[in-house]
Amino acid sequence: MSEQTIDAPAPKAAPVAGTTFAVILSLSFCHFLNDLMQSLVPAIYPILKTSYGLDFGQIGLITLAFQCTASLLQPVVGMVTDKRPMPYSLAIGMGFTLVGLILLAQAASYPLILLAAALVGMGSSVFHPEASRVARMASGGRYGLAQSLFQVGGNTGSAAGPLLAAFIVVPHGQRSLVWFSGAALLGMVVLFQVGGWYARNQAARPAAKGRAAGAAPLPRAKVGLAIAVLVALLFSKNVYTASLSSYYTFYLIDKFHVSVPVAQMFLFAFLAALVVGTLIGGAVADRIGRVPVMWVSILGALPFTLALPHVGLALTGILSVVIALIMASAFSAILVYAQELLPGRVGLVAGMFFGFSFGLGGLGAAALGQLADMTSIRTVYQVCAFLPALGLLMVFLPKQPARR
Repeated sequence: MSEQTIDAPAPKAAPVAGTTFAVILSLSFCHFLNDLMQSLVPAIYPILKTSYGLDFGQIGLITLAFQCTASLLQPVVGMVTDKRPMPYSLAIGMGFTLVGLILLAQAASYPLILLAAALVGMGSSVFHPEASRVARMASGGRYGLAQSLFQVGGNTGSAAGPLLAAFIVVPHGQRSLVWFSGAALLGMVVLFQVGGWYARNQAARPAAKGRAAGAAPLPRAKVGLAIAVLVALLFSKNVYTASLSSYYTFYLIDKFHVSVPVAQMFLFAFLAALVVGTLIGGAVADRIGRVPVMWVSILGALPFTLALPHVGLALTGILSVVIALIMASAFSAILVYAQELLPGRVGLVAGMFFGFSFGLGGLGAAALGQLADMTSIRTVYQVCAFLPALGLLMVFLPKQPARR
C-alpha cells in the first residue's frame, strides 16, 4: 500500500498553553464525575437484583437502557454541533445525569429504574461529543495527549464508582445514590465555565476545521472499510469489558463464594487498571503510531482472556488486571485514528465512537445476561474469551508508513 495513510504520528506542536491545559484538565475532571455517576448503575446491580427479584436478563436490560440512549443520541448530537456549536450544552448534559441519578435513588419499580438509567445515558450522549471536540480544540495540536487525558478522567470515574458503591451505597441502600447529586451539580458549574471558554474561542474553529494532523486523504471505499474494522475492534473490546463491568461480581460470588464488598474490590482493581492502560496507550501511540497499539491492545489480550475462566481466585484478579491494561490502550488510538479518517467531523466521530462504545457494551451486556440465564455465569466468560480474536481484522487497516 502507498504511503497515503492516516496513521503517521502527529507532527510536533508547540507546548499546550496554561489556559488551554486548564481546559483539558477541567474536561477530564468532569469526565471523571460523569463516568463515576454512570458506573454507579452497574455497581448497584446486586442491590437491585435482591431488592426487586430481578434475573440476569433484566439486569442486562438496565445496562441496555442507559447505554443505548447514549449510543443512539451521541452521533446525532455530534452532527448537530459540527454545524452549530453549542458551548453550554455540556452543562445541560450533566443536568440530565443529575435528574437520572435522583430518580434512580427514589425509583420503587423496575420501569422507573429503566427510565432513570436512560436519563443517565442521555446525559452522556450530550457530554461526550462536545467535550471531545473542546479537548481537541484546546490541545494545541497534541491530539493524542488531549484525548488521553480526557479519557483518563472517565476511566478513573468508572473505577471509583464501584469502590464508592461498596463503601457507601451497599451499606446505606439505593436511596444513598442521591448523595452523589452534589457531584453532578459541581460538574455543571465547571462545565459552564468551560462553555464560556469555548464560546470565546469559536473564531479559531473554521481555520482548523479541514485539517487532520499528519493525515493524507484516502479513497472513500478504504475509509468505509477502515471504519467497519474499527467498529469490529470496539465490539471486541467493549463486549468483553461489559462482561466484566456488569457480571464480574456475580462471577466471583458464584465461582469463589466471596462477599459483595470483596467482589467490588476486584472490580475496582479491574477498572483502575483501565485508567493506567489508557495513559500507557496514549503515550505509546504518539511515539510508534496508532495501528501497532491497536494490534497489541486487541489481539494481545487473547491469551489472557482464554486463561481467565480456568484459574483460581488470585490468578483471576491478576489476569483481569492484565487484560484491562492491554485492552484499555485501544480506545484513544481508535478515536484519534477515526478523527483523522474523517477530518472536520470531530463531533460526529466522537459521537459515533463513544456511542458505539456504549451501545455495543449495552447490547453485549443484554445478550450475555440472557446467556447467563440459559446456561451459567461461568459460561459467559468461556464464550467471551474468544472475542479478542477479532483483532485479526486489523490486517485490513492502512499500514503505518516508514518514519522519516
